Parts: sequence; structure tokens; C-alpha cells
Amino acid sequence: MGTIKAGLLAVLIVIGLGIQHGKAHAAGTEVLTVAGGCFWCVEADFEKVGGVRDVVSGYTGGTVDNPSYKQVTAGGTGHYEAVQIMYDPARISARELYDLFFRSVDPTDAGGQFCDRGNSYRTAIFVSDPAKKQAAEAAKAEAEKALGQKIVTPVLNAGPFYEAEAYHQDYYKGSKLVLTRFGPKKQSSAYKRYREACGRDQRIRELWGNAAPFVN
Repeated sequence: MGTIKAGLLAVLIVIGLGIQHGKAHAAGTEVLTVAGGCFWCVEADFEKVGGVRDVVSGYTGGTVDNPSYKQVTAGGTGHYEAVQIMYDPARISARELYDLFFRSVDPTDAGGQFCDRGNSYRTAIFVSDPAKKQAAEAAKAEAEKALGQKIVTPVLNAGPFYEAEAYHQDYYKGSKLVLTRFGPKKQSSAYKRYREACGRDQRIRELWGNAAPFVN
């Protein structure tokens, strides 16, 4: 369970870094790839982070080229629902992003995330170079120590990343009407109802307490 100190650190990472743009020097964009269950939710969380320039939902880790959402969620392709996070390394580091990632998911769950079950909803970090692997492994070890439980999220070598269909991108703030089990809703409203019904934020609060950066 997180402490007040950990909670303040999480807030500083998310908000404090967002006001450092005056000090930041021009730098190239770097990319990291994570899978944290529903990619709508991961995208919504990380687009709030200072220094993050864009987040793209997609699929990775599988054996099928250019898979569809239907194929991935049906199983058998080996793909995870994942996101690519494009960020300014002058404002936020890969290690800081990995620290946020672990505290925004349930990394003790090997069967999916929250109400979403199955291989495509498992957590993972995909690394493309030794420096990111070192940062990811260090963040994992620290998160495991802080949580006091075994973390099952693997750190894997990155492979091809396929962007998800256009309607999945920025779903959490979309205005198109969609048919849901709650009736016709705007995408943004449907997203909020889904996230609440899935129990994502409730479980993260239970697991991480004040250290959870996006739900407190």
C-alpha cells in the first residue's frame, strides 16, 4: 500500500513535470510500448502526463500481421492490447513512465486486467534497447518491493506494433454515438461507464492506495 510520501511523488511526476516546459530544451521524441489491459484506459491515463506528446492504441507481441480488434480479442493471434507512448525525454524519463505504468495497473494479475480476461488483456512492457530494458526492470523491482507482492508483468523484447482501428484512438474523449449495454452513448460517456463498471480504478486504489497516480 502506498504512503502519503509515495502519493505526493506520484502527483509530482504527473503534474509537476507538466510545468517544466520553460526549462526543457528541444529534444527528439522517444517511444516506449506497454500493455495494461484495455488500451482506451491506458491511453487516457498517459495523455495526462507532462512530457507525453501522444499515445497510440494498437496491438503487439503476436504472430499475425495487421490484426483486427476482433481477431485479437477472439484470441489465437498472441497479441496484447498495447499503447505506444511518445514522449520528450527532456521532460520525463522512461523510468518515470514505467513507474507510473506499474502503479496504473494490477501487475499481480496474470490472467488479464480487472473485468477484461484473456491473453490480449495481460500486462507487459516491450523494450527496444538495453537502456529501456534496464529502466523497466528497475521499475519492476522497485514496484514489487513497494507493493510487497510478486509482479507477473514481463519485460519483453519489442516487435512490430500495429495501430488499432481509427475508432479506438482517443476513444475516451470521442463524440460519436455508439450502442452500448447502457443504450446509445457518446464515446466519452460510454468510456466512463465502461471504466467504472470494469472496476479498474477501484482495484488500483485497493492495490496502490496513495501511490496510484491517475485515480486519486
